[in-house]
Amino acid sequence: MKPRDSTKEKSSLWIFGYGSLVWKPGFAYKRSTIGHIRGFKRRFWHGDDFYRGDKDKPARVVTLVEDEQACTWGVAYEVTDSQVEESLQYLNMREIVLGGYITQMVEFLPKEKGQGPLLAVVYIATSSNPIYLGPASDREIAAQIAACSGNTGHNIEYLVRLAEFMRLSCPEAEDEHLFSIEAAVLNIFSECGGIKPQKPILLGAS
Repeated sequence: MKPRDSTKEKSSLWIFGYGSLVWKPGFAYKRSTIGHIRGFKRRFWHGDDFYRGDKDKPARVVTLVEDEQACTWGVAYEVTDSQVEESLQYLNMREIVLGGYITQMVEFLPKEKGQGPLLAVVYIATSSNPIYLGPASDREIAAQIAACSGNTGHNIEYLVRLAEFMRLSCPEAEDEHLFSIEAAVLNIFSECGGIKPQKPILLGAS
C-alpha cells in the first residue's frame, strides 16, 4: 500500500515527532497516532544551546541518522486547515531557527492496526549544522546531559521523558542507544553518592 501524500492536500498535514515533540508538540492538532519510520536511527548527536543547554554548555538532544536497518518510534500528528500554517510557523521557529533542523518527508507506519502508511514531515539536524556534536561514547553523552540545562529545563528531563515515552507507548520497540545513555546517567549519579535525578511527571503524548 502506498502512503498517502498529505502534503498535496493543503488542508491536511502529518508531522512526525521523535524527540520532545512526543510529549510536548506545542501546537494544536486534530489527532495523533503512535508508530515508526524506517531507515533512520535516533541518536543524541545534536547540540542544543537554547532549550536544554546554553552557549557555554550545549546540551545533547536527538536527531535522526540514516540507517537502512533501523527504525525510529514516535508520534505523528495530523494538523488540518488553519492548524497547518500555524503549526509550521511554530515548528520552523522552534526546530529550524532555534534548533538548527531541516525538514524531510518520510513514510510513517502507524502502530494501530488498520491504518495504512502516511507521508509525514520530520525535522532532522545534520552534521552540517554548526551546533551538531556528533557521536561520542554513552558515558561522554551521559556526562554532558547530566551537566546541562537551558530555557525549558534540564537536559536530564529531556532524556527521561523520552525514555518513559518509549517504555509506556512502545514497549515492544528497541532503542538501545536511548536506554544505554539513560543507564549511564543513572550510573553517574550513583557514583556521586547514590543521588538520582528526580523523574518528571509525564505530560502525556496525546
